[in-house]
Amino acid sequence: MLDYVGLIPLFPAIGFAINLFFGRRMPKGAVGFIACAAIGLSFLVSLLVFGDLLKLAPANRSVEKILYTWIHSGEFQANIGFLVDPLSIVMMLVVSGVSFIIHVYSHGYMHDDRDFPRYFAYLNLFVFFMLILVSANNFLLMFVGWEGVGLCSYFLIGFWYEKKSASDAGNKAFIVNRIGDYGFLLAIFLIFVTFGTIDFKAVFAAAPEKLAIGSGIITLITLLLFMGATGKSAQIPLYTWLPDAMEGPTPVSALIHAATMVTAGVYMVARCNLLFLMAPTSILVVAVIGAATAIFAASIGLAQNDIKRVLAYSTISQLGYMFLACGVGAFTAGIFHLMTHAFFKALLFLGAGSVMHALAGELDMRKMGALKPHMPRTYWTFLIATLAISGIFPFAGFFSKDEILWKALTEGGLGFWLIGAIAAFMTATYMFRAVFMTFHGQSRVNHHVAHHLHESPGMMTVPLIILAVLSVIGGFIGIPIIEGWNKFNEFLSPVFSLPAALAAAKASEAGHHAVSFEVAMMLISMVIAGLGILLAYRLYIKNPRLPDRLAERYKAPYELIANKYWVDEIYNFFFVGPLIRFSVFLWRIFDDILVDGTVNGVAAIVRGGSEIFKRLQTGYVQNYALSILVGVVFIIGYFVFGK
Repeated sequence: MLDYVGLIPLFPAIGFAINLFFGRRMPKGAVGFIACAAIGLSFLVSLLVFGDLLKLAPANRSVEKILYTWIHSGEFQANIGFLVDPLSIVMMLVVSGVSFIIHVYSHGYMHDDRDFPRYFAYLNLFVFFMLILVSANNFLLMFVGWEGVGLCSYFLIGFWYEKKSASDAGNKAFIVNRIGDYGFLLAIFLIFVTFGTIDFKAVFAAAPEKLAIGSGIITLITLLLFMGATGKSAQIPLYTWLPDAMEGPTPVSALIHAATMVTAGVYMVARCNLLFLMAPTSILVVAVIGAATAIFAASIGLAQNDIKRVLAYSTISQLGYMFLACGVGAFTAGIFHLMTHAFFKALLFLGAGSVMHALAGELDMRKMGALKPHMPRTYWTFLIATLAISGIFPFAGFFSKDEILWKALTEGGLGFWLIGAIAAFMTATYMFRAVFMTFHGQSRVNHHVAHHLHESPGMMTVPLIILAVLSVIGGFIGIPIIEGWNKFNEFLSPVFSLPAALAAAKASEAGHHAVSFEVAMMLISMVIAGLGILLAYRLYIKNPRLPDRLAERYKAPYELIANKYWVDEIYNFFFVGPLIRFSVFLWRIFDDILVDGTVNGVAAIVRGGSEIFKRLQTGYVQNYALSILVGVVFIIGYFVFGK
C-alpha cells in the first residue's frame, strides 16, 4: 500500500468536489455520508500504509513516492511527491482518524444548518490540505498545504458570515497567518538559494556538509521557519487569531485545535529538526517562545468565562508545551503530546458543543451549572478529557506532558521545568474550574432553557465515547521509564537520528539520571496537578462566592488577566490603527488624487477637446458642402497666389 499513499489526500478532495457541485441537490444524509466516508477511507488507507511501513526494517522506514514533476525551470525543480516515514504516518493517522470522528459528530451537530453541504465541502477541503501538508516530500508542496489550511480556516471560522463577529474573526485568522507565512516563504527561497533544492531528504543530507553549526545562514533559515510556525500554531506574538476563531461552528474549533491547522507548526519544526539542532540560537528561541506561551496563555485561561475561549487558551498553552519540547531537543516528546492532545482536545471541544446543543447555544459558564444529571455521557467524557489534559495518571496527557517536563528539566534546565510546572498547575485549575462551573454546583441555567435540558443524540455522544477511550489508553504507547515500553519513541527514532557530529555533541551534553529520580519527578508533577484541582474545588464548589471576593480584592491583576493583558488593544493601537490610517492616506492622496486624478485629468482633456471638435459635425449636408468649397478655394488660392 505504500505506492497508494496518494489516495490518502485524494479521498477528501473527491468528497469536497462532490458536495461542492452536487451537495444542494442531494439529501443531507447523503452529503454527510459522502463527507464522512471520504475521511474514513483516508484513515483506512493510512492504517494500511502504516502496516506496510512496520514490515520494513527501522532504518528503511522512509519511502518517497513521486507522482510527477510539478515545476521544472532552470535549476529549480519541485515534484508532486509524498514522503512516508514514521513522522508523516503518525500525522496522517492522527489527522484522518480524529477528523473522521469530528465529521461524524458534525453530522448531528450541524444537521439543521441551511448550509449543511457547504460546511462539509469546506471540512473535506480542510482535511485534504492538511494531509498534503503532512505527507509532502518537499518544502513547496508543504507550503501549498500550509496555505490551503489557512484558506480553509478563513472559510470555516467565518462560516456564518452574516454575523459580523464571525466574518471579522475569519479575516483576522487569515491576515495574522499571512505574517507568519511571509517568513516561511522567505525561508523556502533561502533554502533553495543555499542548497539548490527544496526536497526534504536532499536538504537535510546536504546541511551538515554545506553549513557550519550556528552559522548565520542556518540561523536565519530556522528563525524564518519558526516565524511561520508561530503564526500557524498560535504562539507569541501571533497567537491572537486563535481565541477569536471560536466564532466558527464548534466542530470546526475541534478540528482546528485538535488535528489540523494549529499542529502544522509543531510538525514543521519537528520535520526540520536537523536544521534547528544546527542552529543553537534558533532552537533556544523555540524553547523560550514555547515556555512563555505556555504560561502566558494558561494565566489568561484562569479568568475566561466563555467555555470555548477557555479551551482556546488551553490549546495555545499546550502548543507552547510542544514547542518547549522541540526547543530542548525532545522532538519525540513534542509529537507524542501532539497526538495525545488531539484526542483530549477534540473531546473537550466536542463536549463543549454538546453542552451548547443542550443550552440553545449558550457559551457563558456563569449561566450553566448542575448539568451532570441531565447530560451524564457528556459529563463523564468531558471529565476524562479534563483529567487527561491536567496530566493525571493513567490518562494520556500524563505520559506526554510528564515527558515534556522531564526533558525540560534534564535537557533545558530548572527554569524551563519551573515554567512548565506552573503552567501545568494553572491548566489543572482552569480546566476543573470549567468542569465545576458547567456540570456541578447550583444551576444558573435560564429557566426557559432548563425545561428542555437533554443529553445529545447518539450521533454526537458516540464520538465523545471513542475519544474518551483514546484519551485513557493513548498514552500507554509511550511509557518512558520502563525499558522497551516507549514504543512511540522507538518508532519515531529513525526520523530524529542525528549525523555523527551532532550526535556526539548531544551525547556529551546528556546526563544520566536514575529511574528513581524520574519517578520522583513524575510524582511531583502529579502533585502539582492535584493542587490545581484542589484549588479549583475550593473556589468553585466549596466556597463559590470566594472567586468574586478575590476578584474584587485584587481588581487590577484580575482585570489584567480577564482582559487578556490588553494585547489585542495594544496591537490595534500600535499596528492595526496606524496601518489602517496609512492605507486611508494612500487611498485618498495617492489613489484618489494622483492615480485617479491623472487618469481622470487625461479623460477630461480628451472630453474637452471632443466638445470643441464635435461642433464641426452639424449633420447638415450644405455645411459640409460649404466646408469643401472653402477648402478648395484656399487650395487653389495657395497654388495661384502663393508662388
